[in-house]
Amino acid sequence: MGKISRVTFKRLSSIPLETLLGHINDKRVSEHLPLLTSRWSIEDARQFIETKEAHWVKDGLGHWAVFVDDQYAGWGGFQKEDNEWDFGLVLTPEAFGSGLIITQKAIKFAQQNTDIPYITFLLPLSRQHLRALKKLGAEFVGEVSYQDTLFKKFRLNISAQ
Repeated sequence: MGKISRVTFKRLSSIPLETLLGHINDKRVSEHLPLLTSRWSIEDARQFIETKEAHWVKDGLGHWAVFVDDQYAGWGGFQKEDNEWDFGLVLTPEAFGSGLIITQKAIKFAQQNTDIPYITFLLPLSRQHLRALKKLGAEFVGEVSYQDTLFKKFRLNISAQ
């Protein structure tokens, strides 16, 4: 995608199901989604969006479709897991490398619109490039099991950002 001049967030429900379907079923993306056990159908995409949209209603915060310079770049956002807010970001291959700037914008949104003291990140063990998390100041907590799958867990204090 080159140099980023603008990142925008829109509701997931605003993107065509086919856009999400193509994104998730791209092998370069799905290889880093250990909870994904099969290729998605249109119905899977629809259910995913409905589930993520429900978090906005339930918790007041959720996931967005992410656009970089008006191009769909993936989806990401916040989800409450027990008493913690987890931030996840799944980019299209064309947007790989844009995660830091997107995450920084999402954190600013959370700081201005919530009183969340910290967020967590669960990364699949396949993720080796962790430079962006280090730049943010996230600290490695350890490996945790989520839905019987191991993830690397990081924590970032956003009240001090």
